[in-house]
Amino acid sequence: MKNISIYILSVALLASACIKKDVAYYSISKVTKSDTASKVIVNIKARLTKDQLLGIAGKIKSDSAALPNLQLCYMLPGHNDKNTGSNNFYAIAKYPSAQTATMQDTLKDSEGNVVRLKITGVSAQMAQKLVNFHPKELKDQNFFGHFIDDNNHTVIIPFRDLTDPKKEYYILELDTTGKVVSATIPTVVTKDGIEKWFVTDRGDYITIKDSILTQYSIDDLGMPYNSIKSGL
Repeated sequence: MKNISIYILSVALLASACIKKDVAYYSISKVTKSDTASKVIVNIKARLTKDQLLGIAGKIKSDSAALPNLQLCYMLPGHNDKNTGSNNFYAIAKYPSAQTATMQDTLKDSEGNVVRLKITGVSAQMAQKLVNFHPKELKDQNFFGHFIDDNNHTVIIPFRDLTDPKKEYYILELDTTGKVVSATIPTVVTKDGIEKWFVTDRGDYITIKDSILTQYSIDDLGMPYNSIKSGL
């Protein structure tokens, strides 16, 4: 019965999304409930401001009184709610209970509820700056896209050197000032139709498909921990 109730509630949340005119577009892909929190995956189409995120939070909170310890995880396009790790989210909003709220909890959502909001991703303006980085030394290379890592505030630029007889693959990572923070020559292996770019000796790798770069760690037993859509 608990699973059925959660399913019905998630459908209701999804159906009510975006009705309020002044709330930015969003949709809900998953609702999970544990002893410590009710976690809602909120899909957003773009990098939103603090006020826009609070607007969405207020709308969802007002529609979900039955969910205790509500936690909203905002996710950008390209990311997958099956991925693991908090670095998969653009922002996280948590509603403290009356017992855990403190005097420092002064932030409120659009409905006046106390909420704790942490935006880990870069702003739309910074994202555009990162996407525009194009090292002049690489003008003749075959680029696979510019992928913004919101957790590290960097841009990942994978490319292939077509001027080299070996046509090797490379991965550059630049910070917000345009400084190269890492440069990797991955080992590329294709198995079962999947091209894997191994970036460490221990077996961590990335894949690039449909303009989405997905990162895998050997510690996650084959589960992706982050996905990034090119240009966002």
